[in-house]
Amino acid sequence: MPVCAEPEIPVSIQIELLRLMLLMRRFEEKIIEVYPAQDMKTPVHLYIGEEAIAAGVCVHLRRDDVIFSTHRSHGHCLAKGMSPQALLAEFYGRVTGCCKGKGGSMHPVDPDNGILGTSAIVGGGIALAVGAALAAKMKKTDSLAVTFFGDGATDEGIFHESLNFASLKKLPVIFVCENNFYATNSPQRARQPHDNIAKRAAGYAIPGFQIDGNDVLGIYNLAKIACRRARYGLGPTLVECRTYRWKGHVGPDCDYEKGCRPKDELEDWMEKCPVKAYSEYLIANDLVDAAEIKKLTSLIDRELDEALKSAQAGAYPELADLYRDVYYESTAVN
Repeated sequence: MPVCAEPEIPVSIQIELLRLMLLMRRFEEKIIEVYPAQDMKTPVHLYIGEEAIAAGVCVHLRRDDVIFSTHRSHGHCLAKGMSPQALLAEFYGRVTGCCKGKGGSMHPVDPDNGILGTSAIVGGGIALAVGAALAAKMKKTDSLAVTFFGDGATDEGIFHESLNFASLKKLPVIFVCENNFYATNSPQRARQPHDNIAKRAAGYAIPGFQIDGNDVLGIYNLAKIACRRARYGLGPTLVECRTYRWKGHVGPDCDYEKGCRPKDELEDWMEKCPVKAYSEYLIANDLVDAAEIKKLTSLIDRELDEALKSAQAGAYPELADLYRDVYYESTAVN
């Protein structure tokens, strides 16, 4: 159950948090449903179990705020406003996808909604978010940048360099570490001498917070503080959300069968399902009832079914499209 709920959070926002979490969960479950047909060729890194983080952070963001994500980007993109149809079409390699079928699951982009890039490179989005925050400050706007990354990214030098520079320049950037305790299949305890990533912020003179990544209202409240700091020119914040992915590093299956992690560990985290816990919280506080949650879920399912049909009906790129939208397109005549 959420531990940081504040009564002043508008009911409409609390319901929107539920909608976003259900959208992310059902979107990923839809992928699990269709993936065995093998006509979705892109690898998929599923976000199930981590939905509270994207919802709690992105509900604060404006259209002109920007995010940078990772290979596990579906939830972030949906929470920031990307169309499910544009994502699914991209996964099917269709020209109606957000990257015209060229980016796949790991590289969706939607500049109109402030999604400037997702990268499969570990830690690859961290410095980009710092650059976007620097641009916002130079333009004298009050927009901000958010970068989502995993615990494995904090092993990279770019993590430390980015925190240092962002702190030095008091940039409007929020560093959100989704600590699911595994970098692919390598447990955090085998890579880092202590498990408190948030404490690293102190070395760069910025606030660092560690929070239950399943507590959507707690994340909401913490993200509210971080966003205010960024917009008021007070600089960056590091937020470590301790969470757990239910599926394997990649693909729709679990990985405990292969010895990648203990089965009982997975089952313990599944018992702490963020969607279930938050739904129960809302019901217990008379904000919604079970019938309303069922209706909301049905509406989302209908939206996703329509998005899936539209995505599958899209055309594949032409061969000539291989040479379009590239970084450099020569116009020289031989």
